Amino acid sequence: MNPKISDFGMARIFGVNESEVNTKRVVGTYGYMSSEFAFHGLVSIKTDVFSFGVMLLELVSGRKNMSCFHAVHPLNLIGYAWRLWIQGRGLELMDATMDEFCQFALIIKY
Repeated sequence: MNPKISDFGMARIFGVNESEVNTKRVVGTYGYMSSEFAFHGLVSIKTDVFSFGVMLLELVSGRKNMSCFHAVHPLNLIGYAWRLWIQGRGLELMDATMDEFCQFALIIKY
């Protein structure tokens, strides 16, 4: 997988004293958009944070957000990661090729 960091620039549409805005024009890549933005056009600083978080999950897992499915319950990468986390199995998300390069305690911390 070749990560490409590009524009997490949704927050740029804010005015000087605004912390969130509502837009009728929803654009972006499905899988990286927060549900507030995708369904309601609500943009805040959290919109960019969500997109960045999805990218981090992809880097740690070695999987694309749209290509991760559980055998019994089809989930996207975010749902799969959340399920593993609440079951106390978060380290199972980590790409096996990262074993020798990572400290497990740091992965769980962040």
